[in-house]
Parts: sequence; structure tokens; C-alpha cells
Amino acid sequence: MSTQATPLGRRERNKQQKLERITAAAAELFAAHGIDDVTTQQIAEKADVGTGTLFLYAKTKGELLLLVQNAHYAEALETGREAAAATSDIVDAIMSLLRPIIECNRVHVENGRTYLREMVFGRPVDSHHLEALRIVGDTESALSGILLRDPQIDEQRAPVLARIVSAAMFVTMAASVNAEAGIDEIADDVRTQVGALLGR
Repeated sequence: MSTQATPLGRRERNKQQKLERITAAAAELFAAHGIDDVTTQQIAEKADVGTGTLFLYAKTKGELLLLVQNAHYAEALETGREAAAATSDIVDAIMSLLRPIIECNRVHVENGRTYLREMVFGRPVDSHHLEALRIVGDTESALSGILLRDPQIDEQRAPVLARIVSAAMFVTMAASVNAEAGIDEIADDVRTQVGALLGR
């Protein structure tokens, strides 16, 4: 039995190419100007597609931001996993996991905060929204694995604590009061919360 993937047909290749152009255009414009100062028309023009075509891939700017940012957050999580695996202290390991995510969120604070808002309040049927929630779930699973290194934390308690840690990080990054906060300030705030939660 052959294990080679079936080549994509012309229509599927065209769709993939349009998606890649839309993603690249949105990423460039959002990075340069912030989501609030970019229009869907500008993205469509830069991607060389009609606005109708653009809306086949994402219905709103928020969904476009999810499309762009999900890949960055997934990469940040993978970087964090590798760092956490090489760190023995539990709180240090948690922060090694979370810091790349915090860094990713603060590349462009306005975009980072909008991403979190879209992730929480976006349409649950949207595939980009579901992908963002999958990344959150993967983050919580990684946190749970770190927490289980502590012999006093069992398999029932670890996922609950992981969800609390994840929520603390996302709320800290999204809070208006922290709009001007830098990476170290956010990380220190999250570390303080994690320490209080775990009694360390």
C-alpha cells in the first residue's frame, strides 16, 4: 500500500495559494499598523483577491487575526515546552513554558490583546477560533504535565490548577491596566500568581 499523499488538484492548490496570500497580507499589515488601523479592503488588495473571496476564508478582521496569530502561538508553545522540559523546579518550568507565549502576545500589544478577546468571545463555529482554543487546551495539558511532577498534586487536581494558571496568564496579558506593561512585568506578575496558587 502506498503511503504517498495524493497531490492536490488545481482547485485545492488555488485555494491554498489564496489562503497563504491572505495570511501573509494580513500578517504584514497587522504587524505594521495594528488591527484597528487596517481594513479588510486593504488586506484583500494586498493579497490580490476580492473582498468576497477574503470573506470565504475569514468573516471578520478578528478571524483574520486569529488565522495569523494561531501559528505564532503554537510555535511559542512548542518553544516553551522544550524549555520547560529542561527545567527542574516546577515554578521555573511553568514560567519557562509560559514566557514564549507572553513574548508572542507582546510583539504588538494591541494585536495581542485583540487576539485574546477574539479567542474568548469569537464565534465558536469558526475554525480559526477552534484552533485558538485547541492551543489553549494544549497549553493547559503542558501545564498539567509540569504540575504532576509534584508528588502532592494528583491527576484530578493538576488539570484544575493548570486551567487557573492559564487563565491567570491570559487575564494578565489582556487587562487594560497592563496595556503598557512589558514582557518582564507580565511574566513577574504571572509568576507571583503561580507562586501564590502553589504556595511557593
